[in-house]
Amino acid sequence: MIDIQESREKIDIVDRQMVELFEQRMKLAMDIAEYKRSIGKPIYDAAREEQKLATLTALTEDEFNKKAIGDLFKQIMSMSRRLQYTLLDNIESLGFTEVEQLPVRKDTTVAFFGENGSYTEQAMLEYFGDEVQGIPMKTFSEVMKAINEEKADYGVLPIENSSTGTLADVFDLLSEYDNYIIGEHLVKIEHNLWGVPGSAISDIKKVFSHRQGLLQCSDFLKQYPKMKQIEAGSTAGCARKILEDKDNSQAAIASKQAGKVYGLQLLKASIQNEDNNTTRFIIISNKKIYKKGAERTSICFALPHKSGSLYHMISHFIYNNINMTKIESRPILGKAFAYRFFVDIEGSLEHPAVKNALMCIKEEALEMKILGSYIPVQS
Repeated sequence: MIDIQESREKIDIVDRQMVELFEQRMKLAMDIAEYKRSIGKPIYDAAREEQKLATLTALTEDEFNKKAIGDLFKQIMSMSRRLQYTLLDNIESLGFTEVEQLPVRKDTTVAFFGENGSYTEQAMLEYFGDEVQGIPMKTFSEVMKAINEEKADYGVLPIENSSTGTLADVFDLLSEYDNYIIGEHLVKIEHNLWGVPGSAISDIKKVFSHRQGLLQCSDFLKQYPKMKQIEAGSTAGCARKILEDKDNSQAAIASKQAGKVYGLQLLKASIQNEDNNTTRFIIISNKKIYKKGAERTSICFALPHKSGSLYHMISHFIYNNINMTKIESRPILGKAFAYRFFVDIEGSLEHPAVKNALMCIKEEALEMKILGSYIPVQS
């Protein structure tokens, strides 16, 4: 008969020994970090860790223990790296500069998606004021290109809606272009059905809008199955189109501002699925800057296609006590079953814990980009 109390006491002895050995190992890890820092060698050595894991798991014949020992030492090595990175906290700059205010003048140009009367233009005007020079763009990529080529000082793009989720195309463009998020703005979305003057809702056979506009009004559109839904450019662009076509059988889903700009007939107000429908817009620059008080940071990274790789990346936030507020994955073009992850975290680029976590990820991921740091807006 096993004496459970005796077994527990033996486990306590072993646990104390393990703690002592762990502390010894961490001390040795710091010695190694000092050496690596002195010669400029990176902390992470993937080949060395793989070799070490193979040696350790070979010390047992039990298959369960092999896997358990592998998992245990992956964690120990990960914690060891995080400790080592603390020595390098001020060695490498993240490349971003803090500013008191964004440089904005009367001749400041801002590229925005859509046309006059669009929600994106509304976001631009609310964020910058009405003295900036807005430049409407037909596509998301045109906005990014204009900023990248310095044809515009800033850009405004929608990135997420409270009812339909994120706009995947914008995430892809953030990883593709050398532009950065410097701010965000929330706009309450109120969709309306607009027709040409003199038309009635019973006349409508075709409804034009941006893909998001159609999705966000899906409940209303289900009531009119004979209305053909046609996905087009921006909501404001669709409002302009039906005015130009002068066709009583056509309608557009757009904002109140768009209807007023183009002098359209209001057929039905507030047709969005949700009353609190809100879209998050991002403010973009090609400069690596962030406003003082920025407390949210966005990054993206690509990982090797192997078990546990995402877990190890996320663990850098966990062990640095950083709250992760969002994560999205997107397939990497041209690479089968390879994904890039987009993550929002709480904290400024000046926070030591954020620096530490980002340095860990930068060294261990296949690629990593800081998308920007900005002041979060509460909905």
